[in-house]
Parts: sequence; C-alpha cells; structure tokens
Amino acid sequence: MSAAPYSVIRPGTFDNTTVAGILEYLHQHGANASVACVRLFTVGLGTRPCPVNATCQGPTNTTQLAAAINNISLVLPSTALLQSHFTGKSRGVYGSNFPVMPLSQFNYTGVSPNNRNVATGTKLLVLPFNATVELVMQDTSILGIESHPLHLHGFNFFVVGQRFGNYDPVNDPMRFNLVDPVERNTVNVPAGGWVAIRFLADNPVVWFMHCHLEVHTTWGLRMAWLVLDGSLPNQKLLPPPSDLPKC
Repeated sequence: MSAAPYSVIRPGTFDNTTVAGILEYLHQHGANASVACVRLFTVGLGTRPCPVNATCQGPTNTTQLAAAINNISLVLPSTALLQSHFTGKSRGVYGSNFPVMPLSQFNYTGVSPNNRNVATGTKLLVLPFNATVELVMQDTSILGIESHPLHLHGFNFFVVGQRFGNYDPVNDPMRFNLVDPVERNTVNVPAGGWVAIRFLADNPVVWFMHCHLEVHTTWGLRMAWLVLDGSLPNQKLLPPPSDLPKC
C-alpha cells in the first residue's frame, strides 16, 4: 500500500503516518466510454443588487452575497420542475437553455474581475438519454477562492481529474485517470482549482445538483439537469401516483 497526500487546498506538511487504501471497482460504467456531452461549469460566489428599499450586508450596503454556476444563480420556481416537465407545461416555469460553458471567459483563479454580479433565473440543462457526460467544475476567485462540495442527485459519477489552477481543455484531459477513478455522488471542487467527473445519464427525470455548504445553496449555487426519456418502456419517466398531493 502506498501513501499520497490529498487536499482540496494547497497542501502544506503531509502526515506520512496516515495511509489511504485504493479501492478498485469491478464495474466502471461510463469512466472510459465515449463521451457524448462535454460541459464546463464555473462554480463560485458573487453579488447581486439589494432589493428595493433594503439595506444588505454584502461587500457594499447596496449588494448582497450570491453564488452561481456558470454565473446563473438558480431561482426555485413555485411549480415543481418535474411536474412541469411531465405535463409539458414548462412555459413560465423554467427554460431549457442553461449555459454549457461560461458565457464570459476570464482568468478564473486570477485577480477577481470588477463585475461580480450574477444573473438569476430558472434554467435546466437538457441531456439525451444514455449519454456519457463529462463535466469539469472550475472554482473562481470572485470574492475569494473556496472549496465547494458539489452533490449530484440521481447518479454516481467517476472523478477522473483534479488539479489546482485553471482547467486546460487541451492538456489536462490527457492526465485523466480512466483506469481506476473513484466513484462518488459528491466531490469537492478544489479551492482555486477544478475537478472533472464522468457519469452516464441513464435515469430520466429532473435531477438537482448543488453545493453541500447550505448557505451557498441558499445563495443560488445550484442547478438542475433534465434527462430525456429513452425509447424503451423501462427508459421513460413514470407517471405520478393518482393520490400524489398537488404542489
């Protein structure tokens, strides 16, 4: 057994007396399959204007703290997303145009940009059934770098890469571990770094992904995936039970 340091912040000294065992799974579906969808998410903090006639405790008294994924701070709708999708009545509830990459590219881990405002909205990212998804989540230095534990509902995923600094889409994928990556449903986005995961979108429904620091979730660091139905009967979203209470 070998020992290696693991840290989501830049490590200092390492306790060589602590050894971590490496587990290898028998079935690693999706880790080394052909990738159909590649997505890049920025994950971090930001600000938004104070409500009218209010004083906030943000960086200034006219702003409040916020958080976002790809600069979209999710606003929870008054009608359930799953219900709206199943009934085909999404108009006015959500849009299906969540950005698949940052709308504004910058030095994510460098000096914080002057514009720190986030956009708000209710947008879903649509995935075809059974697609292998590669998702890179990049921390930003806006209001300071921080490690964010991101949790994905509905799926396990493989952690294929993780480093400090800005993600390099040309060179970093060549370092991905597609042989024996760990399987998780929650992963830390390193402070001032990035993490890459892969999962198989074989569970058709609306699934929530959010930061497990609850205050960040309430600030808007959350999003939802919409996985479409497959062609077979057992690959489709089941209807709600007849006695399901209405939202």
